[in-house]
Amino acid sequence: MSHAHSNSSCPSCSHDHHHGHGKDFNLKRSLIPTVLASIPFVFGLIFYKFLHDTPYHIGEYLVFIPAYLISGWSILTQAGRNILRGRIFDENFLMTVTSIGAIAIHKLPEAVAVMVFFQVGELFQDYSVGRSRASIKTLLEIRPDVANLKVGNSIKTVSPEAVKIGDIILVKPGEKIPLDGEIIRGSAQIDTSPLTGESIPRLSEKGDTVLAGTIDKTGVLEIRVTKLFNDSSIARILELVETAQSKKAKAEKFITRFAKYYTPGVFLISLLVALIPPLIIPAATSTEWAYRALVLLAISCPCGLVISIPLGYFGGVGGAAKRGILVKGATFLDVLQKIDTVVFDKTGTLTEGKFKVTDVSPYNGFASSEILRLAAAGESYSNHPLAQAIRDACDEPLAEIEIGDYQEIAGQGIRARVGDRLVLVGNDRLLAREKISHPPLSNKGTQVHLAVDNAYVGSIAIADRLKPDAKAAIANLKALGVQKIAMLTGDRQPVAARVAEELGLNGYRAELLPEDKVGAIETIIYHAGERKKVVFVGDGINDAPVLARADVGIAMGALGSDAAIESADIVLMSDAPSKVAQAIQIARKTNRIVWQNIALALSIKGFFMLLGIWGLATLWEAVFADVGVALLAILNATRARN
Repeated sequence: MSHAHSNSSCPSCSHDHHHGHGKDFNLKRSLIPTVLASIPFVFGLIFYKFLHDTPYHIGEYLVFIPAYLISGWSILTQAGRNILRGRIFDENFLMTVTSIGAIAIHKLPEAVAVMVFFQVGELFQDYSVGRSRASIKTLLEIRPDVANLKVGNSIKTVSPEAVKIGDIILVKPGEKIPLDGEIIRGSAQIDTSPLTGESIPRLSEKGDTVLAGTIDKTGVLEIRVTKLFNDSSIARILELVETAQSKKAKAEKFITRFAKYYTPGVFLISLLVALIPPLIIPAATSTEWAYRALVLLAISCPCGLVISIPLGYFGGVGGAAKRGILVKGATFLDVLQKIDTVVFDKTGTLTEGKFKVTDVSPYNGFASSEILRLAAAGESYSNHPLAQAIRDACDEPLAEIEIGDYQEIAGQGIRARVGDRLVLVGNDRLLAREKISHPPLSNKGTQVHLAVDNAYVGSIAIADRLKPDAKAAIANLKALGVQKIAMLTGDRQPVAARVAEELGLNGYRAELLPEDKVGAIETIIYHAGERKKVVFVGDGINDAPVLARADVGIAMGALGSDAAIESADIVLMSDAPSKVAQAIQIARKTNRIVWQNIALALSIKGFFMLLGIWGLATLWEAVFADVGVALLAILNATRARN
């Protein structure tokens, strides 16, 4: 896991020195040089007068130079390496020039102070990056380490990567489920909180799908593996978190560009401060102005600024992950806080997507049971949720019915031979296409029509329930000041109208095919304009193109749908639409913290720079200003995690 700020993230902050961030931060190892250098440093300060009075100040050099080398060695060598690579202006270079300059004008305690306090600042910085990384790491601890593979009658412990699709694995109570699969024996309460943040375990039994990374709480399960480890939801999530850092937010890019010009600029100003006043101001000594220039250099180090910004976003991404909201990069946190319009898909997003047959209306002398049987047989190969509902409602076994010429017509329905009859099961469009007329219908949910041998024989009404927190989700978004909340659905007009009214949406469009949804979202984006951003929230199975097209695509409860995890920018691990408002809140808070840090750092540094030029600040103040700003910024950035 090396996705903390790497060198690429900021030219002026080359943090590959001392404690390489790729590895986990080790406090003891990092403290040693600072502690060792502090002993002679403090000793030197206490006996400064005595050491200063030795012949040629030799005592001063004997005490302070070792302290300087111990505390500053990593910085001096890093500055040297960077100069050889052609990367001159970074904070290592600034600190090196400042401290060597201080030695040159015989300010030895200040030279050591520059290095010691710089190291202290670095320590805090590394510690907080480590902490932020740890919060994302806890998310990664859900990665399963072993799988109990069933081989004949024995059980073999293997790595999850070694298990193939179709293999049978055994999971005992208290163990992590290592791979995605289907339960073939046993039942258990499954704790999904590692993936979804939801605290209540769910009962899963034979035939249910279980996901890698969740925890078996109660029973012994035999699971047939349906996906290789690298394709499992958990592996995808780990990959998302790993790559999240590569997508930089505007503020991060701003600071990277800013540091590129800022550091050389400051260096140039310091040079002018050292050289020009002694030439034009009578009685000005070059030592005094050189000292002021060094003060300026020490204050200007952009370190606190450059680190606190990625740290702020890092905290935001980590804090969101803890709540089951996976953000694929800092950029999306940036866009999220400008959201003006939120568009929801209906089925499975605002509603549960669990359909039940509520009513059967026979016609032309057919019996209700006969209509259900023919419709279920016609739908026997379809994966559509409506087809599933019809099959569930039919009590008769369908195995012995002969089905032929099966044809699925996208967005319309099914045409198939059931026994010796031609059966059509589908919506109004299908009937219109086949030129079959039907009587006007009552408005009871979604209607599925049935025609046998080109004659209309009845309809089946199927309804879907709103999710328990759908109303709260809409209310929360309105409370956050989101201007427009709309819905796009493939469902019929009356059904969509009922849901939109119940939830108090600003608008909706119904009877859309998947490809129409992309057109609809493009229209919404066009009307929103450049400055206002549009979010699309879908459950992902057929929403992948729309998720990819919106300014921010949020896939909900997308643990099952790979396409959604791929194409969404933010993945909500649970099925709760109310998480959308939570994601916007996290984004706004993160953004506030980041810009507070930029303002804080620049104003304090600016103030002290002026004091330095007027000779009112010494190197001591300069060092405290630099370390202080870094600490304040870092402390503020860690708020993003909570």
